[in-house]
This record gives sequence, C-alpha cells and structure tokens, in this order.
Amino acid sequence: MQLKDHVIRSCRYLLLPVVRFLLKNGVTWNEFGELSKEAYVKVAREDYGIKGRPTNNSRVAMLTGLSRREVARLRDGLLDGKQHDPEPQGNRISRVLTGWHVDREFTDDNGQPLDLAPTGAKGSLSSLLRKYAGDLPHGAIRKEMQQRGVIEQLGDGDFRVTRRDFVYSELDADIIRQMGIALHDHAATLQHNLDPDRRSARRFEAIANNERITPRAFNAFHKLVESRGGEFLEDIDLWLTQNEVEPGDDTVAETIRMGVGVYLIYDDSAQKGPVQ
Repeated sequence: MQLKDHVIRSCRYLLLPVVRFLLKNGVTWNEFGELSKEAYVKVAREDYGIKGRPTNNSRVAMLTGLSRREVARLRDGLLDGKQHDPEPQGNRISRVLTGWHVDREFTDDNGQPLDLAPTGAKGSLSSLLRKYAGDLPHGAIRKEMQQRGVIEQLGDGDFRVTRRDFVYSELDADIIRQMGIALHDHAATLQHNLDPDRRSARRFEAIANNERITPRAFNAFHKLVESRGGEFLEDIDLWLTQNEVEPGDDTVAETIRMGVGVYLIYDDSAQKGPVQ
C-alpha cells in the first residue's frame, strides 16, 4: 500500500467525529467543501512560496487541483480579511482567573487570591482586567464572570473570586470555537513530528490507552483523569504564567503561544482506528 493510501485512510477516520459535529450543527457538505478549499489555498499560498513570497495562482492550482479561477476567488477572500481567528472570550476569562491566583499583585502573603476593589491603579479588579483581559471590554468581561459564577460581589463592593478555572458549559458557543483550537493544535503537533524536513526537534506527543477495558470502569477512570489531569495542567499553567512576557516589553521581538492539551479517550465504536 502506498503512503498516500495510508494518509487518506487516516484522514477518513479523523474526519468521522468532525462530520458528526458538523451535521449535528447543520453544516452541509457544500459549506464544509468551501472551508476545505479555503484551507487548501491558504496553506498552498503560505507554505509553498519561493523566497518567502506567497505562491502564485498557477502553482496553487497545480498543487491543490482547483482551477485558477477558483484559486483567485478564494485568494481574494483571504486577502479581504474574511478569515480570522479571534481569541475566544473564555480564554481571556481563564487568563484573568490565573492572574488572580498567581500574580503577587492580586494575592496575599500565603499566595491566596485577594478580594479586589472595583477600581484602582493597582491591586484592583480594574487593574487585573487591564493586565489580563486585553482589549476586550472590561465591563462585559466582569459581567460575564459574574453570570458564570466565577466571581461574586461582596456587600462592601469588593469582588471575590470563587473558582480557579473557567469551565465551559455544553451550550456555550466558546466551546465550539475551542474545539477547533484543540483539534488544530493536536494536528499541528502531529504534522510537525511527521514532517521529514522539520527544522526543530520533535514535539512531545504521547498517548495511553487500552482496548480491553470494561465500560463499568469509566466513572473511576473519568475521576482519575479529571483529578490528575487538572493538577498537571495547573502546574503547567503556573509555569507558563511565570514565563510570560509582560505587555509592552520591548526587549522581546516576538511571542508565540505554547501549551499542553489533555483529553480523555472513550471509544465504543466497532472500528478502533484506521482500517489497515
């Protein structure tokens, strides 16, 4: 079997949960097809150019199998800025909560989060939001955090944080955006590791699973992963926060996003992997 055949079979398998998700949310084949064409053109233009310049339409058409007219149409859409990946508001809430728990400006001598006054130049909720909520409207973020029960306002007007982590609800639009981010990040790591021309070291990627587990063990396993995984991610989150570049630090030319993803595997399908 040719390598390309293995690639196609693996792609077919990884698309199954994606298509289930798309159908559940009313996304048709035509809409998905348009998305896939945009992705092909974007990657072909950005990754296969010469001397850092975008690939021309003829070469993109040759690489992707699309017509030059279709490539031009999709390229114009990309250049018009129709494609964008805004940071989910939920990510900003998580950053705010992390800062409240680890930043010395907002914790006491024992490292516990302080109750914060609404406003103030330092050590207040407004200064916390300026530092960690970025350019999102601070009033909207505060209201969102109150509605989700991660902070509460005390009788004296101060705010108290009630939770360490922001957890998405099943009906939250943010978790839909987060799904795309999670799948992208995992796939990007795998793609990097499988690239024979990569210029940097292999990225850590590992899995622990077993195909002979009784379904009755799920609840116990779920609790184990939730507990140990949560502890691990809190340690990682603390390290990332401690190594974060301060806004406005001119000594650093650029920044990147780094992190780790942890997820539980539960596969009760008849097919446990791509057909060999």
